Amino acid sequence: MKLLKRVLLLLLVLIGVAIYFNYPKLNIISGYAAKNMASGVYVANRSAASINKYDNSAPLIELASTEVDEAELSASSTVYGLMNRTAVYREGLGAVLINDDYDPEALKIKPQRNQPMDTLPYPFGQAAPIDTILPEVDMDLINKAMAMAFANPETQKTRTMLILYKGHLLAEKYIDGFDKDTPILGWSMTKSVLATYYGILEHQGKLDMDWPAPITDWKDDERKNITLDHLLRMQSGLAWEEDYTGISDVTRMLFLDSDMTVAQKNKEAIAKPTEIWNYSSGTTNLLSGILRQQFRSHQEYLDFPYSSLIDKIGMYSMVMEADIAGNYVGSSYAWASTRDWARFGQLYLNNGSWNGEQLFDSTWVDYITTPTINSDGTYGAHFWLNAEGKYPDVPKDLFSCNGFEGQYVFMIPSKDLVVVRTGLAEEPNFDVNAVLSNIVKAVQ
Repeated sequence: MKLLKRVLLLLLVLIGVAIYFNYPKLNIISGYAAKNMASGVYVANRSAASINKYDNSAPLIELASTEVDEAELSASSTVYGLMNRTAVYREGLGAVLINDDYDPEALKIKPQRNQPMDTLPYPFGQAAPIDTILPEVDMDLINKAMAMAFANPETQKTRTMLILYKGHLLAEKYIDGFDKDTPILGWSMTKSVLATYYGILEHQGKLDMDWPAPITDWKDDERKNITLDHLLRMQSGLAWEEDYTGISDVTRMLFLDSDMTVAQKNKEAIAKPTEIWNYSSGTTNLLSGILRQQFRSHQEYLDFPYSSLIDKIGMYSMVMEADIAGNYVGSSYAWASTRDWARFGQLYLNNGSWNGEQLFDSTWVDYITTPTINSDGTYGAHFWLNAEGKYPDVPKDLFSCNGFEGQYVFMIPSKDLVVVRTGLAEEPNFDVNAVLSNIVKAVQ
C-alpha cells in the first residue's frame, strides 16, 4: 500500500511538472485552433467539421477542442478544458484572436472595396476563361504533372492546383470541398503581397527602398542605419526567433500580441545590416506598421491594399486580416481563391502591368528577384528564388511566394508560366521539383 501511494505521488508530481512546463504552450495550441476555425468558417465559408477534421488535426493542435458560436461570429478552443482562447470575425478585417485588450467598439471601420464586374475572360477579368488550344503545349505532360500533384493524398495533401501559360488557363483541379471560389490561407505568401504595396508606393514616387526605416525609437542607436531595403530583404541584423515548435518570438506575436507591428521593432541589433540573413515574420509586420504611417488616416491605410492592388486586378476573393490594433498581419493572414492567387502571379509575369495600367515599375521585379546577400540565392525581397538551382530541373529565373504547409505561387518568366499549389504538406512530402519539371517540359 505504501509503495502504491508513493507511485501515485510520483505520478502526480510528474504530471504537475509536465503541466507547469507545457501550460504556456496551451495558449498557442488553443489560440491557433480558434483562429484557424474562425477564419475558415467566416472567411473561407467552410464547415467547422471539415476544419476540425483536416486543418486542426496537426500534431499538438489536435489536442484542442473547438466550437463555433454563429450568433457571435466567433470560435473558441481549449485544451482539455484549459487555456480557453476565442477568435472573433470582423467584417472586412477577418478573424482575430482576442485578449483583455480587445474592445469590440474600438474598431468600427472596414476597408472600402470597389469590385466592378466586366466581360474580360479570366485571368484579366471576371468572365469565364477562354477555352484555347495552344499547339506548343503538351497537354499529356500537363495532365501528368497535375496527376502527380494529387497522386498521394495522405502524404502530399494537395488541395488545389492551377496552371497559367501566357495568360491562359491550362489546367486546374480541386479536391472535394474546394473549388475555384474557395478562399485559401496563403500564410507567408502574404509577405509577398505586403511587399508589393511598397513597390506600388515607390512607383507613385512616395517611397524609396534606400530610405531609413521611419522608427523613432531607433534614431539614437545603431538601428538608425536600417533601411526599408534591409527590412524587405530580411537582413536588418535585428534579433528574431522564427520557431513554430514552441514559445518563440513568432508564436508570441501571432497568438498573444494585440499590435503585431511592435514585436520586431523592440528587438536589439545583433549584427549590422546585411551581415546576416534572418527570416522574420516580425519584420513583415513591422513593414505593415510602417506602411500605415504613410497615410493620414486609418481608413486610408485599410483601403490602400484593395484600391491599389487587390481589387484593381480582380482578386475579389482576397481578404487581408488585421490584428486587434487594426494593422494588416502581412506576415501570415491573406486569404484568396486559387484563381486569385494566380492573378497575383500573372501580374508579376506582366512586370506590374494589368489591362494597360502600370501598378508598379518593371524594375520592381528585378529588385525583388535580386538574390539577398547570405541567403544562398534562395531569397530576394520578400520573394523566394531558384537562383542557385534549389529546384534543379526548373529554370533558375523561377521566383515564388511560399507559405506554411506548402502554399505556393510559382512564376517562371522564361516559360511564361504561373503555377499555384495549395495544401497541407510541403517538401519533401510534396516534390516541387518533380511536379514543376513536367510542367516546364510541357511548354518547350
